Amino acid sequence: MTTIDVNSLLLQMRRISAQTEMPAIRGVGETGQAAKGSFGDVLKQSIDGVAQSQAKASQMASAFERGDPGIDLAQVMIQGQKADLSFRAMTEVRNKMVDAYKEIMNMSI
Repeated sequence: MTTIDVNSLLLQMRRISAQTEMPAIRGVGETGQAAKGSFGDVLKQSIDGVAQSQAKASQMASAFERGDPGIDLAQVMIQGQKADLSFRAMTEVRNKMVDAYKEIMNMSI
């Protein structure tokens, strides 16, 4: 059985992220401490990100329909799928939050 060094794993994840040009892991600083901010702030940022993704997909689709140069069907489809996936993930988070709320409300004091 092997042990996993968290700092080593985080370093590897950052290297892979840099190689694939993906955004860094949010909420974790260089020291490994959680980012300051309330759960509500993090949730609002996530919802805003989903809204921006959907707006970008809609703009790209409109640009493709107008025949703007530089926008091809593959880009439009990829952005649409990204927006769809982020919306589905947000919906699942909402469902889990509602389930947790119901479970807390059913607890006896």
